[in-house]
Amino acid sequence: MKRRKAREYVLQFLYACDMNENTKKVCDYDFLQEEIEKFWDRNIEEKDPDIKSFANQLIEGTIKYIDKIDNIIQRYAAKWNIDRILTIDKNILRFSIYEILYRPDIPYQVTINEAIEIAKKYSTRESSAFINGILDKIAKENFCQMIKLKGICEDRNK
Repeated sequence: MKRRKAREYVLQFLYACDMNENTKKVCDYDFLQEEIEKFWDRNIEEKDPDIKSFANQLIEGTIKYIDKIDNIIQRYAAKWNIDRILTIDKNILRFSIYEILYRPDIPYQVTINEAIEIAKKYSTRESSAFINGILDKIAKENFCQMIKLKGICEDRNK
């Protein structure tokens, strides 16, 4: 549950970056540490250092690779322009894709399950299926590349 709570904080942070024009300007990787400190100052009720540490890792990684992640979202959500995807859903996808691609210590099944549960809590009824579909495709493709068994994986994805 600690990691779920951390992921919810990550969603709040990324959502603020997207929604607030002032925050959007400084949610640049160069200003990130300052923004994270301000975020925790506003969320003073959170005292658990493990939650903060995990949330910070996800925020930093997601922002560092956000352009690449957004390109991946656009590619896998082929019928959707990224600007039309709900902000909540887009940010759940962002930090989840970061986890799948850059955090091999976290099983992709856990990441997908957490994303679905967070979507059920914070987004629309349809969002969890949308998010599941995109993340599942990305995870399977990434897994295939990691184990270098493209032939087997290509057959499984048909």
